[in-house]
Amino acid sequence: MGQLRIIAIFAVMNDEELYSRFLECSGVTTDSRSCEQGTMFFALKGGRFNGNDFVLQALEKGCPYAVTDEPERNGFNDSRILAVPDVLKALQAMALRHRRKLGLPVLGITGTNGKTTTKELVTAVLSKSFNVLSTKGNLNNSIGVPLTVLQMKPEHQIAVIEMGASHPGDIDELVNVCDPDFGLITNVGMAHLLGFGSFEGVKKTKGELYDWILNKKGKVFVNRDNAHLTDMAKGLECITYGQKSEGYVTGGVIGCDPTLELWWNMENGPRHTVRMNLAGSYNIDNALAAATVGCYFNVPEENITEALEEYVPRNNRSQITDTGRNRLIVDAYNANPTSMKAALDNMGFMKAEQKMLILGDMLELGEAGPTEHRRIVGLIRSSGYKDVFLVGKEFRNAAGGILPEGWRCFSNVDELCDWLESGKPEGKTILIKGSNSIGLTKVVGFL
Repeated sequence: MGQLRIIAIFAVMNDEELYSRFLECSGVTTDSRSCEQGTMFFALKGGRFNGNDFVLQALEKGCPYAVTDEPERNGFNDSRILAVPDVLKALQAMALRHRRKLGLPVLGITGTNGKTTTKELVTAVLSKSFNVLSTKGNLNNSIGVPLTVLQMKPEHQIAVIEMGASHPGDIDELVNVCDPDFGLITNVGMAHLLGFGSFEGVKKTKGELYDWILNKKGKVFVNRDNAHLTDMAKGLECITYGQKSEGYVTGGVIGCDPTLELWWNMENGPRHTVRMNLAGSYNIDNALAAATVGCYFNVPEENITEALEEYVPRNNRSQITDTGRNRLIVDAYNANPTSMKAALDNMGFMKAEQKMLILGDMLELGEAGPTEHRRIVGLIRSSGYKDVFLVGKEFRNAAGGILPEGWRCFSNVDELCDWLESGKPEGKTILIKGSNSIGLTKVVGFL
């Protein structure tokens, strides 16, 4: 009798039934440590955790329901526990149902570099005229995207959803969650090659956003200066921006010492000048993308300029920091050959007398790793930098045994910090860039 009772309680729910329970809740959570009263708990699994271990704890903390794909567990005999075949797929399906029910316009953003900065700039611009739902932080994966979509409320007027990818099919999975009407690919470059296999694999995966928009008969915002993107966007309705030729929005770099100053205008309209808080001339494309989206959605041009000027970068992305001893350009959230070269090119434009580089390994490049690190080392050598600190085995191997005067290699960031504790550079303009897991942000306190 007891077994029959449990089976009855844990009949597998379909998407419609699960969504009706969600509408009774104030939101969703996947973390039993931070269950807000009234949220629905999804027991997700990862390499080092199983949310099913915390189902009962989530209910005790005030979750009206907990969603599990392991209903046979001992102790699971509560009608508030909802059984599904796969918790992640259930979360994603519920998000898609929610997005389509509310029906607001959705802009999907992806790209090898600049997608988070572009997402934040677009959000800042659109927020001048609309109530915008936007991806928070870096919640751009198979879990983060549905969690963002499920935050949609009737009062929102537009959504800006960032989508990351490191394997083929990742973007296809995410567009099937957020169902974008508009698409923006910032660029395609050499990153996550360990997962994609090749540059062509990067293009194909990022292009899954364009494929979705094409089938939906939506529109894409395209950097017309990028030959890869213009070729990938053939057959789509494009709203273009760029520096090299006239189009919907055109702009250019005025200067970048230390922050970006640019001009932009819409078609034959008046020219606007913007002094940003972002370092890096490479951010011109991100700014023009945001201006283009703003113009398309009829945000007043003066408000677009205001939003670009007010934006302050966070999370170690193109941040300028003056420590009193040195001026730092902290761009240590991520690194790949494309973004590393852009950061080095930008350093070349700057007029600082004493420049210093602190660079960490570019990870997830697979077989291309040694070649790409040697290429960056060659670029640094040819540029004549005298103060160069390289962190990680890839850069150590690429630099070789005999280093130019002023160059140093460190196995890890802790070794570098030990050196800086006594070395204490002063009066330098220092670029700090590397893959996030190298941990280069630790050095800021020593500079």
